[in-house]
Amino acid sequence: MARPLIADIDLNALRHNYCLARDLAPHSQSVAVLKADAYGHGAVACARALEDLAPAFAVACLEEAETLRAAGIEAPIVLLEGIFEAPELERVDALGLWVAVHSEWQIEALLSFTPRRPIPVWLKVDSGMHRLGFPPAQAADIWARLQAAPDHVADLHLMSHFATADALEPGYFRRQLDLLNALAKSLDAPTCLANSPATLAWPEAHGAWNRPGVMLYGSDPLEGANDASRSLVPVMTLRSEIIAVREIDAGEPVGYGGRFKAPRPTRIGVVACGYGDGYDRHAVDGTPLLVDGQRVGLAGKVSMDMLIVDITDLPSAGIGSEVVLWGQAANGEVLSVDEVARYCDTISYTLLTGVLPRAPRRYHGG
Repeated sequence: MARPLIADIDLNALRHNYCLARDLAPHSQSVAVLKADAYGHGAVACARALEDLAPAFAVACLEEAETLRAAGIEAPIVLLEGIFEAPELERVDALGLWVAVHSEWQIEALLSFTPRRPIPVWLKVDSGMHRLGFPPAQAADIWARLQAAPDHVADLHLMSHFATADALEPGYFRRQLDLLNALAKSLDAPTCLANSPATLAWPEAHGAWNRPGVMLYGSDPLEGANDASRSLVPVMTLRSEIIAVREIDAGEPVGYGGRFKAPRPTRIGVVACGYGDGYDRHAVDGTPLLVDGQRVGLAGKVSMDMLIVDITDLPSAGIGSEVVLWGQAANGEVLSVDEVARYCDTISYTLLTGVLPRAPRRYHGG
């Protein structure tokens, strides 16, 4: 019998979430972000599930785009970080990719390269994230340089990245948006600004393009959920089974370091999943899981291959019982990856992208 840990990927849920993003912004086009292997869900399978819906895809780098092209994905693909060295432009041209530009050397490389057809370019401006992008004061000159090179550049757009679109306090977000709106108006530039939280919560940020990412996979990026984010459906269910059951006395320690001590005579279940599969070792005692669709708590530190749950209050649970680490149980109960992430002092992105290949993906729907 195979080890029971599986990452179930519901491609119908992915399509639902994409349609939600699209319908929230009916005057925008929505590029589906597939970077980091579609946030751990499998970029090729997710692209195939969305290729009749999404007009374009986005990845971080050339290697990710090459994987999609090799699988037969023909839709436009934008490199959100652009090129990392000038010779990559040969492959960009050959594969028909779009590129973001955020540094002077990228501009120089692009304008020194002769493509077979002009390359669509998204000019990235640093509106306050202070990560990548040109200072806003330089944007007009760079925009003019790119516009003056129609043999090299096509479909020029303005892009940026919001630092706090997910936050309840909107002050900094509005500061960024006001700057970008003024800049776009002065340049008469189409924009791509809205990430997942801005797509969900800030229609005034919707531009010619939006770029929903983590919301496509059913994770709510907002500090305070709204009606739209509550409509998201989890795409990944990380599920396993109980492989052993133990009964221990009150006061007995469980797991490495004995962090959990049984508060009463306790029945524990050993689950085939650990940090060697990508489950976060920082999970604290009480981190929720679903056993046979019922909530239980983690008991003790996560091991490489196993973790332990307290099933004292579930007398019917035993060897072979379904365990959902996050996602949807067989009885329909849902445990959000966002809730699990809070118990691990992290965010859903790290959990989803951290699921390792040892947890095989099983696809259905789509």
